[in-house]
Amino acid sequence: MEALDIKATNDTPRVLFDPEMQLFEISGRSLPEDVVSFYQPILDWLEAYKEEPLDTTEFIFRLMYFNTATSKLILDILGKLEELHEAGHPVKVLWFYEVDDEDIQDIGEEFKDDVDIPFELVSY
Repeated sequence: MEALDIKATNDTPRVLFDPEMQLFEISGRSLPEDVVSFYQPILDWLEAYKEEPLDTTEFIFRLMYFNTATSKLILDILGKLEELHEAGHPVKVLWFYEVDDEDIQDIGEEFKDDVDIPFELVSY
């Protein structure tokens, strides 16, 4: 499966999903003007990935800031990962947050409670 590589802008995160490198990461800021059109290719890619996933998938979120509309799409991404996990393909989510960023930490804890997959909060 081909990698998905979307470069970051001031308003959109870097997205790198590369099965060959075993790297699945969304990082930066997410404030796209049209959140659905930005995230739809990501959701489509994950849907296709579910057909032939790696033995295990470690998914990294390193978001510094995101808007409310992005929160809904993050939940959609987590839902796809949960489906993958429920189908017998181990998934682990790593949610990174700066040690003093209580907002991103709290949101990560909420997401952790919303899904039934291994989900680790990592401060840096």
